[in-house]
Amino acid sequence: MKSVNTELGATSELFMLLASIAYVVALIFFVLDLVKSSRTIGAVEARLAAGQVPAQAKVLAGARGGASAAAPAGPATADTSMDYSAGPRRSSARIAVALTVVATVIHGAAVLTRGIAAGRVPWGNMYEFCTTGALVVSLIFLITLTRKDLRFVGSFVIGLVVIMLCAATVGFATPVANLIPALQSYWLIVHVSIAVASSALFTLTFAMSVLQLIQSSREARIAAGGPDKAGFMRLVPPALSLENLSYRLNAIAFVGWTFTLIAGAIWAEAAWGRYWGWDTKEVWTFVIWTVYAGYLHARATKGWTGTRAAWLSIVGYLCIVFNFTIVNIYFSGLHSYSGV
Repeated sequence: MKSVNTELGATSELFMLLASIAYVVALIFFVLDLVKSSRTIGAVEARLAAGQVPAQAKVLAGARGGASAAAPAGPATADTSMDYSAGPRRSSARIAVALTVVATVIHGAAVLTRGIAAGRVPWGNMYEFCTTGALVVSLIFLITLTRKDLRFVGSFVIGLVVIMLCAATVGFATPVANLIPALQSYWLIVHVSIAVASSALFTLTFAMSVLQLIQSSREARIAAGGPDKAGFMRLVPPALSLENLSYRLNAIAFVGWTFTLIAGAIWAEAAWGRYWGWDTKEVWTFVIWTVYAGYLHARATKGWTGTRAAWLSIVGYLCIVFNFTIVNIYFSGLHSYSGV
């Protein structure tokens, strides 16, 4: 059995603390961007309504979550296609993204040093799964930002990352140690790594589905002539655009989760001599697969679009959270050895 470097393990925990602090500051700037940009757009619309803006400065604002009035060029925000558009720089958003990059680099160092300290891949227990999963969420968010302007969802995604790190350090804190014999298999690398990546994508689509519900309600209220009570949502693309992107990302994540289920069955046969035994963890992994399969099928063939599709996506993610927390902690089974 390999020796464990406890000093390097302590260094990993320090890196994790520094990353958490950087994520929190990034979250503050993402929220500040929503507030400042919303106020800027509101002020410009007020000047437009008062006739204080030259006609040549007006541009259509229809892509802003269902708004149909004309408005002058305001902060650079994602349009219906979520592409980057020209306009004044959003300094708070740029700082938030820069801080997220810094936090992710420190976070990556924390996960790497944890793995080196343990002499294995750093996802052998709930603490390591949660911290590695949070890292993958942040990485996927940053990679997506290179192609699409998803800064509007930054406060929700980074907020979830902060929650995951808090849960790991407060609820699932586990000293660096060797794996028990049952987990010493190359299938740990294959099975869990795909599960982490898939869960990270589902985390991103969960945030987008929540925004879709808020935006859909806002659009319906505005269409009925009601007041705009969620001004910050003017920075968010229409509900349909959010739904379409969420559907595509869920489809990719579903393929990964399918492979997770298959790899888990193969590993179970190697470890316990059977592919399926109705263990609690196995059952809930299949439940998650079923919910997302139903989501993809219903939206593609049954016309389940709009809020119904968003709710199915949210239910699927809640099943993932239940599987990772309640099932791991309170249900006994063959997977109970993963520990907290």
